[in-house]
Amino acid sequence: MPIIVNLDIMLAKRKVKSKDLAEQIGITEANLSLLKSGKVKGVRFATLEAICRYLDCQPGDLLEYQSDEECRH
Repeated sequence: MPIIVNLDIMLAKRKVKSKDLAEQIGITEANLSLLKSGKVKGVRFATLEAICRYLDCQPGDLLEYQSDEECRH
């Protein structure tokens, strides 16, 4: 998939547990886990905003684009 989710990296940098983030932004741990693994087809801007606010980061810190060619290497 060309969009890479780096949420787990940002959680580690901020020393925040997934459980705490999920609680603070109002989503289930299961949904947060799906988002972290990239197994979602989309994310609401309100959710992205809440994550960025809580982790004090930018959307680009969480999401990365890789072309199909880069993914194959």
